[in-house]
Amino acid sequence: MTELSDDELDRYARHIVLPQIGGVGQRRLKAARVVVVGAGGIGSAAIPALTGAGIGRLTIVDDDDVDRSNLQRQWLFRDDQVGQSKAELAAGFAGSVNPTIEIRPVRERIDATNADELLGGHDLILDGSDNFATRLAVSDSSHRLRIPLVSAAAAQFQGQVGLFRGWEAGQPCYRCFVGDAFDNDDCDNCADHGVLGAVSAIAGSFAALLALRQIADIGDEGAGKLFLFDGLSLNFRPIRIPKDSACKTCGGNDAQSS
Repeated sequence: MTELSDDELDRYARHIVLPQIGGVGQRRLKAARVVVVGAGGIGSAAIPALTGAGIGRLTIVDDDDVDRSNLQRQWLFRDDQVGQSKAELAAGFAGSVNPTIEIRPVRERIDATNADELLGGHDLILDGSDNFATRLAVSDSSHRLRIPLVSAAAAQFQGQVGLFRGWEAGQPCYRCFVGDAFDNDDCDNCADHGVLGAVSAIAGSFAALLALRQIADIGDEGAGKLFLFDGLSLNFRPIRIPKDSACKTCGGNDAQSS
């Protein structure tokens, strides 16, 4: 397993003293390859959390440029960076926070035609994209590639985050949750209805937590659950997502039949 340098032992000391992580868990994080889809509101919280935690290789995929309306919730970026590439700026930010990790920006939009190429070779996918067409393309690819998917979204005052491994027996995929009605690229996003920046940050940080738990193999099993947060009522609740036997992605395709 990948060893930790003296600098990394100092950097991650507060992780290593946690008995649930320790040196073994930190080395798992260092060896991990994670791809983050979307450097928006979700990514602005998830990317620093993964970077600080010591994920060894981080890929950031986003084809968009910074707009001034992003700055209310996308705290990776500054006002003087409006018009510049989000992926490249996010990678630069991450590298300045933790120079010990490898970071690769990808300025490209993910769809069904390129998802496998962009996502393949990673150990986990964290999707914070802002439309259902992209989320479903990412979900379908993660199922084909058998890469665990953490999917996160935020709108208005609500956030939702889930970990999906739909190729496993009894486990749902993301499409089991949303169905097939959202494959078009014209679905609602936060530009239509707004979103509170702090809610995006909660969803992104929680997504990073699920990712780190999955990689370091800590905590109780969290796959197949959707965690819902309401910023108005301050309610937080998990719900179990049933596997849909009619799902066109994972229905009838449990691990024992593969």
